[in-house]
Amino acid sequence: MISEEAQVRAALVAAEAAAATGDIPIGAVVFGPDGNVLAAAANAREALGDPTAHAEILALRAAATRLGDGWRLTGCTLAVTVEPCTMCAGALVLARVAKVVFGAWEPKTGAVGSLWDVVRDRRLTHRPEVVGGVLEAECAALLESFFANHRM
Repeated sequence: MISEEAQVRAALVAAEAAAATGDIPIGAVVFGPDGNVLAAAANAREALGDPTAHAEILALRAAATRLGDGWRLTGCTLAVTVEPCTMCAGALVLARVAKVVFGAWEPKTGAVGSLWDVVRDRRLTHRPEVVGGVLEAECAALLESFFANHRM
C-alpha cells in the first residue's frame, strides 16, 4: 500500500496545475481500495468560474465516475494538500470515503479538525479516518508562496 507521504506528494503534484491557471494551488487525489489512483484534480474555481470547483470535489466526482459504483467511494482514500473546507468535508462524508489524508492545517476554514470537525461528528452515519499534517511544511509553503505573489 502507498504511504501517506506518497499520497500527499501526489496531491502536491496535482496542486501545481492550479497555480498555472491562477487558482489557489490545492491538489487532491483519490486512491482506490487497492491503492491505485482513481482521480487527481486541482482547484479550478477561476478556470471554470465555478465556486464548487475545489480540488476535492473535482477529484471525488472523477473517482466516482471511474470506480463505477454510483456515488459511493467505499474503501477509498482522499489525499489533499490542505485541510478540507466544510463543503469538501461534507462531500467526502457523503461519498463514504474511508480515509482522509491532508497536508497543511487550515485554521480559518478547516472542517476536519481545525475550525470545525465535520467528518467526526457523531451525529453522522459515516465518519472517515483522518490523518492531518502529512508533509505539512511543503504543503503550507506552496500556499504561502502563492499568496505572497498574489498580494504584492
